[in-house]
Amino acid sequence: MVYNVSNAIKKEVTMRQETVYNIFSHFPQLETERLYLRAMRVSDAPDMFDYARRPEVTRYLLWNPHPDLAYTREYLLYLESRYAVGDFFDWAIVKKDGGKMIGTCGFTRFRYEDDCGEIGYVLSRSEWGKGYAAEAVRAVLRFGFETVGLARIEAKFMEGNAQSLRVTEKVGMTFEGYLRSAMRVKGNLTTIGIASILRDEPIR
Repeated sequence: MVYNVSNAIKKEVTMRQETVYNIFSHFPQLETERLYLRAMRVSDAPDMFDYARRPEVTRYLLWNPHPDLAYTREYLLYLESRYAVGDFFDWAIVKKDGGKMIGTCGFTRFRYEDDCGEIGYVLSRSEWGKGYAAEAVRAVLRFGFETVGLARIEAKFMEGNAQSLRVTEKVGMTFEGYLRSAMRVKGNLTTIGIASILRDEPIR
């Protein structure tokens, strides 16, 4: 009996995963008042490198600054294959005014068995403080609940990243606390904050 229940759960999780991959294999485009959210392109390399090379932008991220433009191009070429099979869930944030890519926002992972997704975001230093991150996050949250069918969406951030905490609070997420020394980041055990929003809670 336990075996049958276990198989049923695995099948359900697999079906949920396939649904998500089907959604993202034809990568959706989102639109807000000031932004387009779309798949990243190799042609975005100069815009991405402009912010991804800066230590102040990557300070609270899992990855180090991009060393050169060629590295950024190779990364975007790699993402083309990930987009094609539907297992990459991150949008380019593009300003309607001028068409410049200014960052990314999307899902970093899903816990299919829990109907839960985790979001992440990064924004060019020159665009901080203008509300673009919150605007993009709102669109991704709505997509996660309405199209993907999630019950809970989380955001995690390193202790000290007050800007990321403010973004989560601004869109209606609830700060749940810190997990002490919960993740090794760039060689160091790091305390991680977590915020969340549930499907029946308002996005602000």
